[in-house]
Amino acid sequence: MSEAFLSISALQKSYGSHQVLKGIDLQVNRHEVVCLIGASGSGKSTLLRCVNALEPIDSGVISLDGDPVSGIGVDVNRLRRKVGMVFQSFNLFPHLSVIQNVMLAPMKVGGLSREAAHDRALKLLARIGLSERADYMPDQLSGGQQQRVAIIRCMAMEPEVLLLDEVTSALDPELVGEVLEILKDLAQGGMTMLLATHEMSFARDVASSVVFLHQGQLIEKGSPGQIFEAPQMAETRKFLRRALSG
Repeated sequence: MSEAFLSISALQKSYGSHQVLKGIDLQVNRHEVVCLIGASGSGKSTLLRCVNALEPIDSGVISLDGDPVSGIGVDVNRLRRKVGMVFQSFNLFPHLSVIQNVMLAPMKVGGLSREAAHDRALKLLARIGLSERADYMPDQLSGGQQQRVAIIRCMAMEPEVLLLDEVTSALDPELVGEVLEILKDLAQGGMTMLLATHEMSFARDVASSVVFLHQGQLIEKGSPGQIFEAPQMAETRKFLRRALSG
């Protein structure tokens, strides 16, 4: 069996005396969509932030395509060219237009010319149906439109892995669907994704596998069918009863 593309082994992370991640082992293969589910405070966001080196880890190893990307001496800029991350809040630069937001990183970090970055940005904006709003400012867009721009701004760097942290949680319910459609499109295109989500129907329909975190531990991992239809662990069953009834 070939080595997983993204490998997380014995990952531990604490804030002071509070241990947030308690020895997480997780493998993600190329083109997989792995959904992290669990209650608030279970460690989903911290796990994603550790993968992208936004948080230093206490122990364990994170590897991407066989190369360690955690610990001392890691080239963080090189890592983030390969691993993109989209957050709950849109984090668009308010003083830049939509297309300028999308062009910025490919030019500054990726070394693309302005013309090449502009062409790439226009193609990505067309992909999400927002090319006619290329010159709008972020505050002229709806929350759903801003989050779609945040996703394709990340895709403009052509990452190998996309991390998404509850990207629909800040949206009004009627705007959630348009963002999930973009993620479904990326999944169908073969994008490798690791995402924390409370959208159980999305996890059921799109995920290659679903991971349940509880109090900083990986309690259960399986196919969507197995996790949602026949969870093995009592904690998983209890969480899903609450999540699905809500």
